[in-house]
Amino acid sequence: MKLISTFIIGLIFGIGITVGGMANPAKVINFFDVAGTWDPSLLLVMVSALVVTAVGYYFVLKRPHPVFEDVFSLPAAKQIDLPLIAGSTAFGVGWGITGFCPGGSIPALGLAIPDPFIFVGSMIVGITLAKFLRGRNAFKTVKTHN
Repeated sequence: MKLISTFIIGLIFGIGITVGGMANPAKVINFFDVAGTWDPSLLLVMVSALVVTAVGYYFVLKRPHPVFEDVFSLPAAKQIDLPLIAGSTAFGVGWGITGFCPGGSIPALGLAIPDPFIFVGSMIVGITLAKFLRGRNAFKTVKTHN
């Protein structure tokens, strides 16, 4: 049942990303082009996602535990550190240059064009490199203002 619910949730997410235009790199790049061909329609998609997430967290976290697990798996870190800044920067630069974010790139694989495959491959390399560097303690924690 856990596998089936995971599949259904992923399918709904992929359909939402696709219908919202987040799997279309041209639409995403136009959203970032505020001085040119700005397309504000993705702002509605992002705000809608934030509202749904906030409502979902409000109700779900009132439960004693998740449906298929014993405890909720929530991030414990509260500080802004170098890995967070580096990851956020890589995410933003990659999204702005390619028009793909990780969530939008997976459904875009179904388009059978090379761009999302290149992006996902590069993303996997980046994740692997980050894990390697973290394992070698290359990222030292740098505390900044919260």
